[in-house]
Amino acid sequence: MARPTNKSELLAAATAQFDQMWALMERLPQDTAFTFSITEKDKEAHWQRDKNLRDILIHLYEWHQLTLNWLAANRNQNQQHPVPFLPAPYSWKNYGAMNIGFWEKHQGTTYETARQQLLNSHEAMLQVIASFTDEELFTKAYFKWSGTTSVGSYLVSSTSSHYAWAAKKVKRQLKESA
Repeated sequence: MARPTNKSELLAAATAQFDQMWALMERLPQDTAFTFSITEKDKEAHWQRDKNLRDILIHLYEWHQLTLNWLAANRNQNQQHPVPFLPAPYSWKNYGAMNIGFWEKHQGTTYETARQQLLNSHEAMLQVIASFTDEELFTKAYFKWSGTTSVGSYLVSSTSSHYAWAAKKVKRQLKESA
């Protein structure tokens, strides 16, 4: 699927990728521990971090929360002091530690709670996408608080691209289980 360039494409991509990911997840028992082989190509930390479906659900949920909170804070405040996307002390150089923090925070969260949180946050993401115009979403630096990129780019990353990432992990486990 091509990267979205307008609101309708973004809504369609987010919905389609979510539905595809969800259908794959439903093929695994909720308590399945990931047993797929990790190869030398799998250098990203998430291959080691996420141990089951709940971990993926929580990861997606927490990134939705980051995005929703960032958007709310910046849309509802004076633009003299924009709120950064990643909370202090994190940056794009060390956000892996933040992801581990999300994982640690939710080790006591049940699968069912994680499932419901993600369903709710996905709906919230679709609503927030719908609240923007095409220009607001896909014009780079339309808002000063989005830096040199577009708000739409953040939303693609937090929805359709992240759902494709999750589907890839689930597919690997399904292949391992076959």
